[in-house]
Amino acid sequence: MRALVFHGPWDIRVEDRPDPEPESGEVLIEILATGICGSDIHGFTGENGRRKPGQVMGHETVGRIRGGDVPAALPTGALVTVNPILRCGRCAGCTASPPGRCTDSKIIGVAPEISSAFADLMVAPARNLVPLPTMLPIEYGALVEPLSVGFHAVGRGQCTPDDAVLVIGGGPIGQAAALAARRVGARDITVSEPDERRRTLLTDLGIAAVEPSALPTLDPRPTLVIDAVGSGRSVEDALTVSAPGSRTVLVGMQRPSVEIAAYAVSVEERTIVGSYSYPDAEFADTAAWVGTAPPELPRLIEGRVGWEAAAETFTGLAKGENPASKVLVFPAGPPPR
Repeated sequence: MRALVFHGPWDIRVEDRPDPEPESGEVLIEILATGICGSDIHGFTGENGRRKPGQVMGHETVGRIRGGDVPAALPTGALVTVNPILRCGRCAGCTASPPGRCTDSKIIGVAPEISSAFADLMVAPARNLVPLPTMLPIEYGALVEPLSVGFHAVGRGQCTPDDAVLVIGGGPIGQAAALAARRVGARDITVSEPDERRRTLLTDLGIAAVEPSALPTLDPRPTLVIDAVGSGRSVEDALTVSAPGSRTVLVGMQRPSVEIAAYAVSVEERTIVGSYSYPDAEFADTAAWVGTAPPELPRLIEGRVGWEAAAETFTGLAKGENPASKVLVFPAGPPPR
């Protein structure tokens, strides 16, 4: 098979690799499309240190079952997306009811020993496959994972229809969080984003988008902030413009540490909570929502490339020369538009 292999910072190449062999409980998947995540870019540049030379990355994916230990409910040829979180099934989090956080999980696309989704073929546990409707536009399946991240962040913030929601950062996770807030009934949603192109995308989705300089003018003041950036500046903005008693969800991971204005938290009784991945049920719920083909989804995808342009696309995104918000890699080549 062909695979996009990471060799070190700023070095990624399409190479031939042995076809993966599924073991008991695993299914062989023909990869149809995989999204380039911000964490993949940070791994490619060496910023986050979470990708290792020789690794095949990719976790936002959609494909078809081609063999292996195929369950009866998912026949060969079925269209599926893959929940990339491999839970151990043994720890207190996994055995709780309902299940909590697994303390010994691995993530497809992050764990270096797993050959992941930037490839023609991949194996995954059958229990991690989530079926999609046969007639669904294939590329929508690659959006389930980032949309699940945004949905979980909104859930962590206990979003209600009465909240004034501010999302800081209009990239793919900020877009996902804004759509999730609307999905659970929030009516007052604003996204802060410095890039004009991303503000236009959000406006096309029917979501208000403003420059960060406009945040002090928000009325009403936000009662729920989703920080999809995760920098000192974004946390400062969240605590400065939000209402007393508000909640801020930190889902962005731009910086490993940030300084927090403690008095802004304690004196005005704000709450800060973390959000990382998602429970299996939320991933399945989001896949079911995507399966209804919401009209917003096509606008989220701004780039489609095949193997021949995959490496240069990583470089262009990392350098900021490629302005696309979400780019999908199609092993068989991008579909005709």
